[in-house]
Amino acid sequence: MMYSISVVVPIYNEEGNIEELHKEIRGVCEDNHYKYEIIFIDDGSGDKTGDICRNLKPIKYIRLRRNSGQTAAMDAGIKAAKYDYIVTMDGDRQNDPADIPAMLDYLVKHDYDVVSGWRKNRKDTFMKRFISRGANLMRYLLVHDGIHDSGCSLKVYRRECFKGVNLYGEQHRFIPAILKIKGFTVGEFVVHHRPRVSGRTKYNWKRTIKGFLDMISVWFWNKYATRPLHLLGGMGMVCLGAGCGCGIWSIVLFAMGRKMSNNIFPPLLTVFFIMIGMLLFVFGLMSEILIKIYFGVHVDKSYSIKEIWENE
Repeated sequence: MMYSISVVVPIYNEEGNIEELHKEIRGVCEDNHYKYEIIFIDDGSGDKTGDICRNLKPIKYIRLRRNSGQTAAMDAGIKAAKYDYIVTMDGDRQNDPADIPAMLDYLVKHDYDVVSGWRKNRKDTFMKRFISRGANLMRYLLVHDGIHDSGCSLKVYRRECFKGVNLYGEQHRFIPAILKIKGFTVGEFVVHHRPRVSGRTKYNWKRTIKGFLDMISVWFWNKYATRPLHLLGGMGMVCLGAGCGCGIWSIVLFAMGRKMSNNIFPPLLTVFFIMIGMLLFVFGLMSEILIKIYFGVHVDKSYSIKEIWENE
C-alpha cells in the first residue's frame, strides 16, 4: 500500500550518523513508493551536523536556537509534518528505518492510532538496560499504557493524534500514554535495535530524574487532570479528619484532668492537621480554576526555531 509519511528525527551532535541515516530513510521510502518528507530537527548542535544536513536531499532541516531537549525538538518536527502518517525515530542510527513499512502495515491492519516500537533485544550497555527496566516498572505501576518499551523513539502515528498536543520536558517517552488518555488506540511492534556506531549517547542521570518527574506528571494528568480537587481535596479531608481526631484526644485528656503543659503533643497535632487540611482543600479549589484556564487559553512552546531549510 502507498502511504504518505513524514519521518521526524531529532538530532544533536550526530555528524557521524545523519548522512547514512538519511540515505537509509530515503531508500526505504523510495523502495516502497511512499510520498514522503524527511524532517531533521537540530537541537542546537555544536559540531558539523547543520552543514551536513544542508547538503542532503530531500530534507526539511529545522534548527532550534538553543539546546532545548529531545522532546522539544520532536514537538517542533511533528508540528512541521504535513503528511498523513508521522514516523519518529532517533538520530543515532540505533533505530532501523527498515522497520517502518511493517509498522505502517500493522497500524493500518489493526486500525491503531499509534504503533510503538519494542526493542526486545536491546544493544545497549548493561547499566542503560538496567535503568530502563526500572523506569519501565515504575511506568507500568503509575501510567500503565499497555506497552513494554515506551522509551523507543521509533513510533508511527496518525497525524490527527497531535492536534492540540504540546510536548514538554522528557514527555516524548510518554506520548503513547498521553494519547491513550485522550482516547487514541495504541499498539506495539517488535523492532530491530542496532548498536551505536558513531557519536556519544545523550542519556545521563539528569534525564533519568527528569523522566521520572514527567512520569509523575503524566500519572497526575491521567488520574486528576480534570478533577484535581478529588486528589487534593481528598487529602485535605483526611488531614481534617486526623485533626478532629487529635482534637477529641486533647479534649479527653483535658477532661481526665491531665495537665496540657505535659501533653502538648495532641493539641499541636490538632492545629497542624487542620491547617494542612484547609490548605490542601484551598489548593484543590485553585487547581480546579487553573485547569479551566489551561483548557481555555493557548499554551506557549518551550523552544524557539532559528531557521527552516528545505532542499527538495
